[in-house]
Amino acid sequence: MRLLPIALLVSALLEAQAPLNLEKVCTPADVDRFGLTCSEDEPCPVFLELSSVEANGPELFVSGNLHTAATTMYGLLLASADGGKTWREAQRIPSSTLEQIQFLDSQHGWVGGVKLEPLPRDPFLLATTDGGKTWRQNPLFEDTVYGSIQRFWFETADRGELVLERLQATARNFELYVSMTGGASWELEQTGKQPMRLAKAKPKESASWRVRPDRDSYLVERRTAGNDWEPAASFAIRAGECQ
Repeated sequence: MRLLPIALLVSALLEAQAPLNLEKVCTPADVDRFGLTCSEDEPCPVFLELSSVEANGPELFVSGNLHTAATTMYGLLLASADGGKTWREAQRIPSSTLEQIQFLDSQHGWVGGVKLEPLPRDPFLLATTDGGKTWRQNPLFEDTVYGSIQRFWFETADRGELVLERLQATARNFELYVSMTGGASWELEQTGKQPMRLAKAKPKESASWRVRPDRDSYLVERRTAGNDWEPAASFAIRAGECQ
């Protein structure tokens, strides 16, 4: 898939607290593709929503989506090779959102995603074996399934576990899956009515990086040696508009 020219984000002057703005978030083709009723007189604002951040050596990866008030347009994966000063677009997936990121080592990483049309369905994982240079999309199921990935965790490059929150009519069920193929295929291990925990997953509270909303922007922050948080990058929540 050829990436649209959001490719390089505007350089951040973080010292001046200037949020990064995404370029060309919406094209005329996007207006048609997503059935938007936008015009020059009444444009549709496009918003950025960020979900997760993960470091892989000197590189940073941030996941999220671009959406209007009514439609999720693209799942988005952004990458920085200089600690958050400049960014490139690594992936853009239509009608989706990208969420949890995990890097096991310098080469192996995964990103959880789900289609939103408008209900969450057809969950998938993006996988890389070259440190994030390229990504492969692996659907969890061959047929349509309504639900989303609650959390996943890989112990090795092959073995991982995943909790799926499945939507069935008015009920929500939880399913635990195990993969021995690096996320290319999954086997059902357990089902239940209550949320499940992954015993070997790293606690979120121990993370060295986090992303959070702050007024009109999202902040990407790193944990300091004193256990405080300092900003590394800032993204404007209002990313642009469709006309």
